[in-house]
Amino acid sequence: MAFRVLVLMLLSSLLAHVIGSGMAQSDPCLDLTEYQYEPSPELPLGRRSFPKGFVFASATAAYQIEGAANQYCRGPSIWDRFAHEFPERIADGSNGDVALDHYHRLEEDIIRMKFMNLDAYRFSISWTRIIPYGKIQSGVNEQGIKFYHDLLDLLEKHGLEPYVTIWHWDTPQALEAEYGGFLSRNIVKDFEDYCDLLFKEYGHRIKKWITLNEPMVHVMRGYDEGLHAPGRCSVWANRACVAGDSATEPYIVTHNLLLAHAAAYRLYEKKYKAEQQGAIGITVVTFWFIPYNPDDTADVDSVQRSLDFNYGWYLDPLTYGRYPTFTEEESHLLKNTYDFIGLNYYTTYYSKNNTEFDPVHLRYTLDSRAINTRTYSHQNMHQLLCLGKSILKQ
Repeated sequence: MAFRVLVLMLLSSLLAHVIGSGMAQSDPCLDLTEYQYEPSPELPLGRRSFPKGFVFASATAAYQIEGAANQYCRGPSIWDRFAHEFPERIADGSNGDVALDHYHRLEEDIIRMKFMNLDAYRFSISWTRIIPYGKIQSGVNEQGIKFYHDLLDLLEKHGLEPYVTIWHWDTPQALEAEYGGFLSRNIVKDFEDYCDLLFKEYGHRIKKWITLNEPMVHVMRGYDEGLHAPGRCSVWANRACVAGDSATEPYIVTHNLLLAHAAAYRLYEKKYKAEQQGAIGITVVTFWFIPYNPDDTADVDSVQRSLDFNYGWYLDPLTYGRYPTFTEEESHLLKNTYDFIGLNYYTTYYSKNNTEFDPVHLRYTLDSRAINTRTYSHQNMHQLLCLGKSILKQ
């Protein structure tokens, strides 16, 4: 039932656009009256509408919520530097110094989650709150260690299960300054050491680990467009970038992110899994794509390329160990390194074949030779409505 309700919500939204655009009202795909959902006292939309074992949770990222950025011996991340040095590149000019002050409002926030009847809380650990300068040998912050133990204590007290993200884009600024962060293979060992400390310290309490969150977004925004930390890209792609190469750096960073994930997974598998009995995976992101013009073969073909450059870019190496720059040893290390896959999905784009390819100005977001847009046409809007109705009839 929940799926049917979601489909109806989508179709209703599309229908509003279609009516506003003046499409013919006589089209049978526009008539949704037979599928209207009327909640009943006997079977209201709620938990019983979802499969048994479905987990309802809240999810956050450390830099976006914790605050206390310059307190309790926390070190700076690339986001601290980016937000302070380039406030004009943040939509509202804000930073994470205070954020939502989750650090000081732990119990208040968790009580609210419990009041919402959630089952779990997915949060990320701030690398620089645990290891201020990124390297174990540079020192571990005991106040940071205690903060996450306090958080876990409160989750246990209120009956919420922890799902923990190890890295949510907040690479230590010290490592960025020393060797370029994820542009360097050196980070794989430092990330593995960081994970080792987390598994050792919290592994008996945390049974769901996520190594990386949405690496594709970090790479695209941070190294192709220059819109996120560390703010690198080719200057012709974004004049605000003072360094970077949109044609090569996204692929180099992805190479090292995949190796860092693999190192963490193999470490847990070899050293901790038998005793701690946890699961470890990765969270990726994708959009869905439909052809801008369903009658144009080139647009139809572009859909697969759009998916490959979003979803396949990470899932193919994780599943099959394939990546153009990998050695045989690296491929073997990476292949099948997940107990589960987290998938973040936000919206659907139209995919249109890009016929104006520029061989001089190369960048990741153009390599698919597909243009992704939210601008709709009457043709593809009609296609979506008819598809939705066919789903409801099944």
